Amino acid sequence: MHIAFLTPEYPHTACTASGGLGTSIKNLAYSLVKNDVEVSLVIYDQKSDRNFEEDGIQFYLIQQKKYKLGGWYFYRKYLQNFLNRLSKEQHIDIIEAADWTGITAFMQINIPLIIRLHGSDTYFCALEQRKQKLKNRWFEEKALKNADHLISVSAFTGNKTVSLFNLKKDFFIIPNGIDIEEFHPFGKNAQPNQLFYFGSLIRKKGILELPEIFNIIISKKPDAQLIVAGRDVIDIKENESTLKLFKSRLQKRARNNFAYLGEIPYQKIKDVLNNSAVVVLPSFAEALPMTWLEAMAMEKPLVTSNIGWAKEVMLNGVTGFTEDPKDHKAYAEKILYLLDNTCEAAEMAKAARNRVKKKFSTEVVVDQNIKFYNSVLKPDSN
Repeated sequence: MHIAFLTPEYPHTACTASGGLGTSIKNLAYSLVKNDVEVSLVIYDQKSDRNFEEDGIQFYLIQQKKYKLGGWYFYRKYLQNFLNRLSKEQHIDIIEAADWTGITAFMQINIPLIIRLHGSDTYFCALEQRKQKLKNRWFEEKALKNADHLISVSAFTGNKTVSLFNLKKDFFIIPNGIDIEEFHPFGKNAQPNQLFYFGSLIRKKGILELPEIFNIIISKKPDAQLIVAGRDVIDIKENESTLKLFKSRLQKRARNNFAYLGEIPYQKIKDVLNNSAVVVLPSFAEALPMTWLEAMAMEKPLVTSNIGWAKEVMLNGVTGFTEDPKDHKAYAEKILYLLDNTCEAAEMAKAARNRVKKKFSTEVVVDQNIKFYNSVLKPDSN
């Protein structure tokens, strides 16, 4: 079996910036290769064309093309022709794409096309209650309706997407997976009262709720520290650096106990995770967040949001706590409880890693994917 992933991002030094989508594809690609499935990555919107093989995966980087008119159409057709030629030459069986901005709209692919619902622009705009560009919705709707099969990373994302686009299609739920051998506790003691947020500094991740939450925590626990790591993003509402907005909302005592690390490599992320007492991830808009799985796999107690997908990942009161990020007092109280009850927090942390092992480890998730791919290729065998 040979699977090709069409994606705008992938965590590799040869590629442009990548986020959770790229990480989830990387985890799946590596686990498929370990199970003797051939994998190709077609990564578009890149700075230049480049082909290479690494770790048993074939990479095809596709440069973003410029057109005088209709680039949104002609670039898709360019990718379509590349994919059809590549699938014939390399005997690719299935092409999988993400739902984001409907890249496969207007494409006529000669082999089965799967779209995995990681969260479309329409989906995130609906969750954030913000206006969407009509062309993005049009592209995404056309792509989803033309797909042969749909996979969703969570039931919430699948149901929301079907409702938003009025789709008359079923979807199959396969969550994102994580390598629990790569993300594991190091055995060192965490720094008491150290909180950690990692991910893009963007409004939809709930980062702008954290200053008020941390202000409350500092008033109760003056030695608490908040460390933040991730790419700063210009805020969509105030057209300012999100980091600048974040700092402006911190009281002086809280500002003195806050540290921003910027974008840091994964090994450094794991080091800070390992040294932190509680991980705080108050996101408003996700499909099935990789950051949550990574923190859980590192055996850390979390306080997350309680929205939609949350109950498919977290078990409130078991793997940590889920809470409304806008209820700053209640959210702060959950964090303080974990800081004050270290034994119970440690039990929750163990429960978090065990949940990832059973439900989200690549060993579990890859079997679900292979079974689904086989059902696409041999529909009469099930």
